Amino acid sequence: MEKVARFLRDSMVEARVEEFSDGTPTAEDAANAVGCSLGQIVKSLVFLCDGRPILVLVPGDRRADPSKVGAAAGCARAKVAGADDVLKATGFEPGAVAPFPLSVVKEVFVDHTLLTHEVVWVGAGSTRHMAALAPADLVRITRATAVDAVAENP
Repeated sequence: MEKVARFLRDSMVEARVEEFSDGTPTAEDAANAVGCSLGQIVKSLVFLCDGRPILVLVPGDRRADPSKVGAAAGCARAKVAGADDVLKATGFEPGAVAPFPLSVVKEVFVDHTLLTHEVVWVGAGSTRHMAALAPADLVRITRATAVDAVAENP
């Protein structure tokens, strides 16, 4: 969590990092703890695109579509990474992935629907911490490309 907070400070982002004693391991848990809509929770998902790790940011009320992720990444096959690959690619445990700073991931996609909110909430490096920030700041500090990454049926 401290690594995430330091990165936000160093990036000069106006953000709020909060701890929730009941934990925020799922998008539903996070939305309940924060008191926001599920769509304002950012799920940070690692995909392996032809073996290359990519971070995909989608709203908590939607599922990522591997075929759309693969098309955006220009790869033949995109699949959700396993726990070991998530840790290796991001430096964070599954369920506690923050979209920054990242260990190995060089490419980040953000689903365009997240950009419609004033504030979104991202994981902050533990299953008890979340950070609130403006979507524009999220895009800037992750260098994310806005794409359509969600499945048609939520």
